Amino acid sequence: MKKKLFTKDFTLVVIGQIISLFGNAAVRFALPLYLLNLTGSSALYGTVTACAFIPSILLSPVGGMIADRVNKRNIMVVLDFLTSALILGFLFFMQEINIVLLITVTLMLLYGIAGTYQPSVQASIPDLTDQENFMAANSVINTVNSFSSLTGPVIGGILYSAYGLEAVLLICGICFFLSAVMEIFIKIPFQKQISGGNIWETVKKDFTKSVYFIRREKPVVGKCLLMISGINLFLSAMIVVALPYLITEVLSFEETRANTLYGFAQGALAGGGLAGAMCAGIFREKLTIKRAGNLLTACALSVFPMSFTLLLTPSETINYMIIVLCCFAVMVFSTVFSVQMMSFIQTETPKNLVGKVIAVMITVSTCAQPLGNALYGILFELGKGAEFAVILFSGIVSLSIAMKTKNIFARL
Repeated sequence: MKKKLFTKDFTLVVIGQIISLFGNAAVRFALPLYLLNLTGSSALYGTVTACAFIPSILLSPVGGMIADRVNKRNIMVVLDFLTSALILGFLFFMQEINIVLLITVTLMLLYGIAGTYQPSVQASIPDLTDQENFMAANSVINTVNSFSSLTGPVIGGILYSAYGLEAVLLICGICFFLSAVMEIFIKIPFQKQISGGNIWETVKKDFTKSVYFIRREKPVVGKCLLMISGINLFLSAMIVVALPYLITEVLSFEETRANTLYGFAQGALAGGGLAGAMCAGIFREKLTIKRAGNLLTACALSVFPMSFTLLLTPSETINYMIIVLCCFAVMVFSTVFSVQMMSFIQTETPKNLVGKVIAVMITVSTCAQPLGNALYGILFELGKGAEFAVILFSGIVSLSIAMKTKNIFARL
């Protein structure tokens, strides 16, 4: 008998996700903005936000290993209580400690908590529903993620502008506390695993086991990881770097208008992620793993109009509209692909390894992002006046990866 998706426990997990991701997005928006307003230094702003990203990469595999050895409900509860204490502690000490140091440490801890928290949520899905609902469940989680990414900065910005940083932090701190209390009532099936030796031996053993599974026992999962990392390196990073660079530096808009248009473009990216997550849920019955490569092909093909319009179209407005529409399309197709991949991995991986395998995949694929950002920063700098060529390079390499992916999944 098919298990219904929105059981009490899954619903509570989703509500907890909404509060946690929304609060995290709002705080991670408000703190760097406060730093920028306070110091006026874009270099300091960039350095602090870059440092904040590091713990997420380092702690994702730890979060996955913990998720397979500790009750996932307890992880969510503890991390939400910890986040609430962290935010309220910032409020208490912000007048006592160097603000730059305090913001840097707080952001690093917030990103680290998020990196530890997410594998527990993804790994709990096989325990909360049956295999037929994996696609729908992942679609719901991704919809919540995209919606929070879209609304968190917007509402955080409104509160920050109207009432200041303290109001944003106080509201988010209270929300995290209430979320943790609610999550206490979630019941997630858990079977304790036997661990021998100290914690470092356990971590090493778990990491080795997950890598062995990816490379040897289920090599198709390893191939998926390489494909995702390649797309992050050559396509996602290009979008991240190109969007602000093209709109604010290449297209001849007045500065204030360019910043406003860039804000709209960021909203379009988040909207594309939300639309993709919803499409994955609506069309889940038609999404087969053998056709997953078609989604990456669509992503790669969406890049080419960006290159051609910069080469052929003199109108700044038309260039802007096509760039934004292409980025929206890339986000739609890539989000559907991500949902499908997560469901595939959850299906193919034993329950005692799900958290570890997901965490390894998140870590490796995320590491490709900053490398790609650095690559395209250099390429756009070297290719001034020929930005279309950099984007065309991204499209060609991404299309090659997509075709290879199609061949891999077609043989399954």
